[in-house]
Amino acid sequence: MGTVSGSSVWHKVLQAADTQDPQRAFPAEFQLIQVGRCRIFDSAQSAVTAVFLPLLFATSEAAESVNMKCVRQHANKLKFNREFCLKICLISYGTMESYFDDKIQFPYFYRTVPNDQAQFHAIVQLLQHFGWNWVGLITSYEDQGDQTSVELEKFLLQNHICLDFKYTVSNLLLDGDPVEFKSEVIILYISSSSYTKLMFELSFNSTFGKIFILPASLQIHYQVSRDTFLNGSLMFRLHNRNIPGLRDFLLRDGPREFPENPFLGAIRKEKRLCLPESFEPDPFIREATCNDTDSLNIMDPLIYDVENFRLTYSIYAAVYAVAYALHHLYSHRSHQEKWELRPWEINRYLRNLHFSTPGGEEVTFDDKGNVVATYDILNIIQFPNKRVEYVLVGHVYPAEGGTRLVINDSAIRWDSRYARTPNSLCNPSCPPGHRKVHKERAKCCYDCARCPEGEISNGTDMANCMKCPDDQWPNEGRDTCIVKRMEFLSYEDPLGFSLAILAAIVSSLAAGTLGIFIKHKDTPVVKANNQTLSFILLLSLMFCSLCPLLFIGRPTEISCLLCYISFGTFFTVAISTLLAKTFIVTLAFRVVKPDRKVRGWLWKNMFMIVVLLCFCGEGLIGTTWLAHSPPFPDYNTKLEADKIILRCNEGSVIAFYVQIGYMGLLASFSFIVAFMARKLPDAFNEAQYITFSMLGFCSVWVSFIPAHLGTKGKYMVAVECFAILASSLGLLSCIFIPKCYIILIRPELNIRGSLIVKKQDKSIKI
Repeated sequence: MGTVSGSSVWHKVLQAADTQDPQRAFPAEFQLIQVGRCRIFDSAQSAVTAVFLPLLFATSEAAESVNMKCVRQHANKLKFNREFCLKICLISYGTMESYFDDKIQFPYFYRTVPNDQAQFHAIVQLLQHFGWNWVGLITSYEDQGDQTSVELEKFLLQNHICLDFKYTVSNLLLDGDPVEFKSEVIILYISSSSYTKLMFELSFNSTFGKIFILPASLQIHYQVSRDTFLNGSLMFRLHNRNIPGLRDFLLRDGPREFPENPFLGAIRKEKRLCLPESFEPDPFIREATCNDTDSLNIMDPLIYDVENFRLTYSIYAAVYAVAYALHHLYSHRSHQEKWELRPWEINRYLRNLHFSTPGGEEVTFDDKGNVVATYDILNIIQFPNKRVEYVLVGHVYPAEGGTRLVINDSAIRWDSRYARTPNSLCNPSCPPGHRKVHKERAKCCYDCARCPEGEISNGTDMANCMKCPDDQWPNEGRDTCIVKRMEFLSYEDPLGFSLAILAAIVSSLAAGTLGIFIKHKDTPVVKANNQTLSFILLLSLMFCSLCPLLFIGRPTEISCLLCYISFGTFFTVAISTLLAKTFIVTLAFRVVKPDRKVRGWLWKNMFMIVVLLCFCGEGLIGTTWLAHSPPFPDYNTKLEADKIILRCNEGSVIAFYVQIGYMGLLASFSFIVAFMARKLPDAFNEAQYITFSMLGFCSVWVSFIPAHLGTKGKYMVAVECFAILASSLGLLSCIFIPKCYIILIRPELNIRGSLIVKKQDKSIKI
């Protein structure tokens, strides 16, 4: 036979099985069961009694075979195995300890309340909903309370919720000094008896206004709660349900039809209701005598709610579970076998039981013998007149893969010391732009560190900062990524504007010099040094001076292709013309000597061959460069953290420096030839000027290499532009300023007679 065990809750078990009239307790479908043989016992909230009474509920032979010493030993810990229980199925309406889930040790144990693990999940969901990760825990001093608290502590830590403290009620009562709790939220996982003692102790210290979380396993009497400091606290309760007919039975039918029933009298006496005339009155309390019109409509629902039941419903469901299991068992037996019932046979039907109560609620046991967890969340509100209200603010429902918390934040009234939802954290939250740096003492305690450069955090209490994309950069608060600023040498930039003006000036000087030479093309100074080469040199210098304009501005594919190839080409032409000039002068003086047989080397267009040969070398370099790795616009996001450097990438650094080296080779060769021809007897011998120009040209580009390697971004482009302009201006100044001086300022020297005199003077010196 199955039994119902658990702690006594105001003797409400009577509503499920009426000992006076069995037919009233169960529907007609259960008439196969001899309800009259059912016995109801009061465990008096004693663990020993709760275990021992079900044993007495067995057959007399089984009861006599029990080892009573073993009973006491295991009952204190609420642990018993199948041999100890004689394979009697136990259905508990109040036991929530998780160790009864072990079906190897307790295969005949069932309960109509959720286990502790379900309650742990609900508490964690509530804490996470409000963002509380720093809480206190107060537990009972009973053995099972301590074991349950250890399980709860582990579960909290697994969900990143840390404990500010953990006390047992006995420690708090023995400690004479007031205890200061830093956390704003305290979980009371204690028994009802420990709760009463604890509330008395807390009334003498400074814990006013703390938010307490009370589990469903803690049953609080309404009068006790009025004398505590629970204002604004939250409590879990089993989901309330209606029990059809119980209200009328308690208020009217029961006292009238069963005036001698001690259970009914005890309930009405405890709730200060009227008593049946036959019930022995309490000499210290005056109660009214019941009449036919008695009703609890005037009774405060906080004192006694006869419409909705919580733990009482669990008793109700437990009795119905036994009744349904017995009904199914008897339905499969013959008339003779019905009275040959062995206790363990009902286990098969309990394990697969699924039924609906008269109120329409479905009840089923899972593979561990538990029912589905459903909780109500109540907010305790205390008014100045000591009135207490329990406001329903949320639910915990079964959901796929677990449970789901639904809570109405606006319905919660916190204690008056809180202007808004309280925070229960070890330290203030880390604002956006910061990350958590955990301390050693607890996972929930941490310092806030600013996100490293290039990273952001866009939420509070971020464990790690996130890197911005390559084209973005954190703002000043480092809580969002913004697009990086594009940087390139632009005309709006003062440096770029200055270089553009300088390029225009140098190019204008070259163009002006070309105009002067064209205007005075028939004068001896212009004719004396091969005016064709002079015109080519001036044109190349003019275009060289304009090359920096290709470097300035937003790089494009066309500008990048032109800028490097064009300045190399124009400089090669310029240097090759100077090489041709010095080469021709040297050959001209060598062929006039009678012992030299080089007359065949001098012909009319030889200088063009020199220029073309030099140009072909540059053309080969440029073609190879463009074919294999041409320059391109480069968006460099790594060079500077907060900028995107936009410049023309050389494509092939080797090709770039080969071009510079080729120009340097031509300049060096021109310098050597010009140095050798500097003392030749010619009135307008340019060898000396070419020597100085090549010396300056080589100095500029030798200095350019380390400067180019040592600068980044737009300043690298500026170095390239400056080198082009400096070398162009150097060539223009050294070669053409002396000639322009004669043409414009000393025109008297620009005559053939002056040339002959100078030539004779130099011949005498030689």
